[in-house]
Amino acid sequence: MTHSPQQSLYSSRPVAEIDLAVTGMTCASCVSRVEKKLNKLPGVRAAVNLANEQAHVDIFSEGTQLSDEDFINQVKVAGYDGSVIRRANLTPSGKRDVQTDAAQASAAEENAELSHRARLASLTRRFWVSLALFIPIVGISMIPALQFPGWQWLVAALSLPVAFWAGAPFHISAAKSLRHGATTMDTLISLGTLAAMFYSLWALLWGGAGTIGYTMTMTGIHSMAHGGAPHLYFESAAMIVTFLLLGRRLELSSRRSAGDALRALISLGASTARRTRRADGSVVDEVIPAAQLEVGDVFQVAPGEQIASDGVVVTGNSAVDASLLTGESVPVEIGPGAEVTGATVNAAGSLTVRTSRVGADTTLAQMGRLLSRAQSGKAPVQALADRISAVFVPAIIAIATGTFAVRLALGNPLEAALTSAITVLVVACPCALGLATPTALMVGSGRAAKIGALIAGPQILESAHRVSAIVLDKTGTLTAGEMVLDGVAPANSQPGSEGQPGSEGQAEGAARSGSKSQGDPAEVEATRGEVLRIAAALEDHSEHPIARAIVRGAQKRGIFVPGHVEEIAEFSNEAGRGVSGKLGDSLIRAGSVRWMDELGVDTSRLADRLRDFAQTGASVVVVARDGIALGALAVRDTLRPKAREALEELTQAGLRPVLATGDNEETARAIAAEAGIADVRAGLLPDQKLQVVEELQAGGEAVAMVGDGVNDAAALAQADLSIAMGSGTDVAKAASNITIVNSDLRTVPAALRISRKTLRIIRQNLLWAFGYNLIAVPAAVLGFILPGLAAAAMAGSSVIVVLNSLRLRRA
Repeated sequence: MTHSPQQSLYSSRPVAEIDLAVTGMTCASCVSRVEKKLNKLPGVRAAVNLANEQAHVDIFSEGTQLSDEDFINQVKVAGYDGSVIRRANLTPSGKRDVQTDAAQASAAEENAELSHRARLASLTRRFWVSLALFIPIVGISMIPALQFPGWQWLVAALSLPVAFWAGAPFHISAAKSLRHGATTMDTLISLGTLAAMFYSLWALLWGGAGTIGYTMTMTGIHSMAHGGAPHLYFESAAMIVTFLLLGRRLELSSRRSAGDALRALISLGASTARRTRRADGSVVDEVIPAAQLEVGDVFQVAPGEQIASDGVVVTGNSAVDASLLTGESVPVEIGPGAEVTGATVNAAGSLTVRTSRVGADTTLAQMGRLLSRAQSGKAPVQALADRISAVFVPAIIAIATGTFAVRLALGNPLEAALTSAITVLVVACPCALGLATPTALMVGSGRAAKIGALIAGPQILESAHRVSAIVLDKTGTLTAGEMVLDGVAPANSQPGSEGQPGSEGQAEGAARSGSKSQGDPAEVEATRGEVLRIAAALEDHSEHPIARAIVRGAQKRGIFVPGHVEEIAEFSNEAGRGVSGKLGDSLIRAGSVRWMDELGVDTSRLADRLRDFAQTGASVVVVARDGIALGALAVRDTLRPKAREALEELTQAGLRPVLATGDNEETARAIAAEAGIADVRAGLLPDQKLQVVEELQAGGEAVAMVGDGVNDAAALAQADLSIAMGSGTDVAKAASNITIVNSDLRTVPAALRISRKTLRIIRQNLLWAFGYNLIAVPAAVLGFILPGLAAAAMAGSSVIVVLNSLRLRRA
């Protein structure tokens, strides 16, 4: 982030903030120019996000007099178009008073999205037309056997649309930069293309190259076989435009995808709310847009609906799916007085909620801001070409101009001087530089895709080779993210006996016989199969994730087949506690230990098994018949297959694993011990996961983050390298640099290895591209390279880059 000198004098807390949509940016130098212009305003600190093509501006007390037009004008002065998405005043307590209406914000974001799609479609169209014409242009120009009489006129005609129509984005960008006193890589691309074209057209029309019978070779030495006619560079212009259009299109697609995380995150919120009471106490019954809720309003949430905003439960008991915040696969049981978060899902009973935070102050909106700001950092690999171009481009232009002037001063003919200047521009044209990243990325990412990993773009590779710590989420990352039945313990069983292979099947016959003793509770015994059968019959009437896990477990073991057991009557769901119903003449209950204690059910005979289950981090369900505990079931999220193997490979590669999860301490440590992780951070909210990443980075670590949920998105964006499991949410995948499509944790170390090799290839390509120029440009200045050799050298440098990139197929 760029700051103006006086910003160190600003107060530490901004009093307002504004978000701008900025269109027309193509590279890091564009971002830098917009930031510099915005930061010249008094009392302003701006950060421009290329991924979502927005600028976030913090306004301090010194800048409160600035209007929206002042910011838009600064963007326009930098050479781009801008519009205000939203503006908010900040209170001392941190509350946001949004000044921009939702319709204006939506329109600004929609216009920015349409602009992006139009640019991408334009680049795609220009690339395919350019490629179709490029093939005959280069083939005829470089292979003398294909040069029929008058071939040069056909090549010239084919080159015109390539250079001037397909290459128009480079020319327009270069013109805009020059108008504002700046140069970018587009400047050199445009100059090289135009120089090659105009010189070739001059040679064709007035220099003698248009003579029928003219031939041209790519020997690198200006052939005199055509009576001293000058060389043509149509194929160079076509090559420049075609390859760089491909690179630009890949860059735009990759860069924009990072911004999808924000759009996906925002879309998670509920769109409407059923308000039953206004903040002023008036009773209503109306469905309104969720954005119109005010603090103090009371709204109703039906089962299966999203909670419209952050608030406190007034009435009702339910299970709420809070994985959005905690990643916890088990819904959280809530009742009156419990805090709930907007965009989470009410899984069971009906709730009424009093709003505590709305709009920009909600947890979901705060997560969006965390993600946006984490994405605003600069990627070294992505910015490398533009940083070098700041010196390289003006230097090449100066060298070409100087060469032309010196040769004229030394008495060289005009054509010789012009030829040398053109040669400098052609030989220095950054075609190889344009191919360095996209070709390596295409081959490397293709190789990674074969093993189940999707690499988002070149910006992530700078970090892959230096990662020293890896932070892993638990649910959905280390574990499968789906509750499974992990143990069954009858009240008469001994510790360690539960879960023996085949025991359920052996007990099934006894269970179906219906035999049970009466009398002293201590004598009431049930087999493991009977406990599971009874629990499954009851839980089959519930949609709770724990209930479904019990039913699936019983079906898998052959203990329970729907429709083949006695029907449950008088089924009742006690939200937050458990379920009950009549099976024959018996009252059956299945629920938490706390509920059983409230009902007076004696669970002392299960004490040892309950303790064992708890130590594994399992959720425990006690099954009781007629007030007597029959047994307990353990339901838990299980470690992914081969997860320990993957962790061992990461450790051997020198990475320190850290488990960061929203789950409780017992569950987290149980999973960590099973996976072989010593460093455990449990009970974390999204901002605390982000803090774990920042803490490790502050300690000098380069951090990789592996996650799968919305709650991981901010930490994923902040990490030096972010990796999302393919079974996770779209937000997590959009925020990630690498997506593990097959959700196999072993793919993570393999993806890191390929990423490192890809970065190494990119660096080799860049080293070649610029090293080649360090040799070729002086040789062109001194006259050792004539135009034909310049064109061949430029083409050869591109071929070398492609061949080097193809080595990644064996990575």
